[in-house]
Amino acid sequence: MHVLILGGTTEARELAGALHARAGVRVTSSLAGRVAAPRLPAGEVRIGGFGGVEGLARWLGEHQVDAVIDATHPFAGTISFNAAGAAACAHVPLLALRRPGWVAGAGDDWHPVGSLEEAARVVRGLGGRVFLTTGRMGLAAFADCAEQWFLVRSVDAPEPPFPPRTEVLLDRGPFGLEGEREVLRRYAIDVLVTKDSGGAATAPKLVAAREAGIPVVIVRRPAVPRGVEEVASVADAVGWVAREG
Repeated sequence: MHVLILGGTTEARELAGALHARAGVRVTSSLAGRVAAPRLPAGEVRIGGFGGVEGLARWLGEHQVDAVIDATHPFAGTISFNAAGAAACAHVPLLALRRPGWVAGAGDDWHPVGSLEEAARVVRGLGGRVFLTTGRMGLAAFADCAEQWFLVRSVDAPEPPFPPRTEVLLDRGPFGLEGEREVLRRYAIDVLVTKDSGGAATAPKLVAAREAGIPVVIVRRPAVPRGVEEVASVADAVGWVAREG
C-alpha cells in the first residue's frame, strides 16, 4: 500500500514513522520546500510543488498511490484544496490530519483577526514591542508598521519587505515555557502576534503571555475543504490507513 503524506509538520513526521514501521506500507512524504534544512521523516521524501490539482492527480496515478493524508500546516490552505481536488480526480481516498486549534482560557487577552493584514492594523493600538511568531512568510503585511519594534522568530532568515525596526531570532521549535518567558523578558515584549497553528510545540508562548499580562493577536485559521474526513491524532490516522488497506 502506497501512502502519500502531505506536509512537514510534527504530526506528519510522526505519522510517516509510524506507517514506515508497518509491514506492507510504503510511505512517501511531500514537503513544500520552504525551509532550507527541513527535518526529514522516515520513508521516501519528495520536495517541491506538484503543479496544482492536475499535477497532483497525475502524480498520484503515475506513482500508484493508494491513499493520501493531508497533514500540512493549518495555514497551508492551497495544498489542502488541491489535495481534495486531486484525490477526487484520481479516485484515491483522502484523510485530513488536523491538529486542534488553541482555545483561550481564563486570563488570556486574545484579539482574534482574520488575516495578517488585519493583525498589522490591530497591533498598532496594543503595544510598541512586538513578538511576531507568524513565520518568515507574510512579513510584508507589517512592513508599514514603522512605530513598532518587531522581534521576528523563524527557522530561516526572512527576506524583505518587513518592518523597518526588526530584529530576527533564528530558532526552531518546540519551545519550552521557561525559554518563552525569557524571550518576553529579555526583549521587553508587550504584544504577541501568532497564528492559531494549534499543537503543543509552540503553545508555551501563549502561557508566557498570559502570565505576563501581554495581549495576543491571533490569526484565525483559513477555510478548509468541505466533505473531507478529518482526524485529530496520529493514532487515528494510522487506524484509517489500516482500514483502507
